[in-house]
Amino acid sequence: MYINVRWQLRIPVIILILSSFSAFGQKDSLSFWEYPDHFHNGRFWTAAGVGVVTYTGALLALNNIWYDQYPRTSFHFFNDAKEWQQMDKAGHMFTAYFESDWLYHVARWTGMKKGPSIWTGALVAVGLQTTIETLDGFSSEWGFSMYDFTANLVGAGMWAAEQAIWDDQRIKMKMSTTFITYPEDVVLGTPGGSTTIKERTDDLFGTNLFQTFLKDYNAQTIWMSFNLHSFMKPESRFPKWLNVAVGYGAENMYGGFENEWMVDENTFTLDPAVYPRYRQWYLSPDIDLSRLRIKSKFLKTIVCMANIFKFPAPALVINGKGGIQWDWIHY
Repeated sequence: MYINVRWQLRIPVIILILSSFSAFGQKDSLSFWEYPDHFHNGRFWTAAGVGVVTYTGALLALNNIWYDQYPRTSFHFFNDAKEWQQMDKAGHMFTAYFESDWLYHVARWTGMKKGPSIWTGALVAVGLQTTIETLDGFSSEWGFSMYDFTANLVGAGMWAAEQAIWDDQRIKMKMSTTFITYPEDVVLGTPGGSTTIKERTDDLFGTNLFQTFLKDYNAQTIWMSFNLHSFMKPESRFPKWLNVAVGYGAENMYGGFENEWMVDENTFTLDPAVYPRYRQWYLSPDIDLSRLRIKSKFLKTIVCMANIFKFPAPALVINGKGGIQWDWIHY
């Protein structure tokens, strides 16, 4: 199952938790956007209650619109190590990473100390991911993927290690996506029939930017964004907000494992010499929005939440076919 489809269920959970906090933020002299210096009972139970209720509702909705469309089976595993050129694994890492970060700040908002908040952010993020993997394990269409589970652990573990060692995220995971116009090339089927690549991608990835943002692995790039100033001496004049990002992506994927699919009784296969599946690596400057000087705490919070997205910038592109190119703006 596309990990990105799940984001539309996870992100609202955390946003709703954050938005619900205002019910308790004004009961004392503590500002809504400040972390209390002691455990705040009201904030904790509001966060926990809204989170549980909202996530339960999201899982029920996911079950109705997705899992109910396929037969259920006994719990089983699924080997998807080679699926989508591992772009889905990178997506799992990214999702677990940013969930850990957001949940950590929610925990700090309730007055939890830094150490327990780190454990809470990482473990709850892995738990959210594992819930979905478990549902996959009972579906005939998929199965529980140990590779996805491992990627979840790596993403959350990377975030937790940075926070524990540096009390900072010097290397941030980010993502970006673009809208690809796919060709109308005709593909002949076996034993007959015809379709086009565009018809395949419309069915597989959707037809608008929002759908492709969630589903199209050809359009997505997962980044490691390094903040150089944080590795320098504090008095360095190097811009605190300027990062260097290394990205990973893939192209020409029209199926999870191979470029072959069925429509009715016809099998369609793309010639690998004409449509080779290949990986791409990127090197690009980036902006760490969390390090910009912003006085408003509300605006600072919104900007930091948006910091999961790579800032559009020029990029050096190295593809798996041995080619090197320059993109003036990559996003």
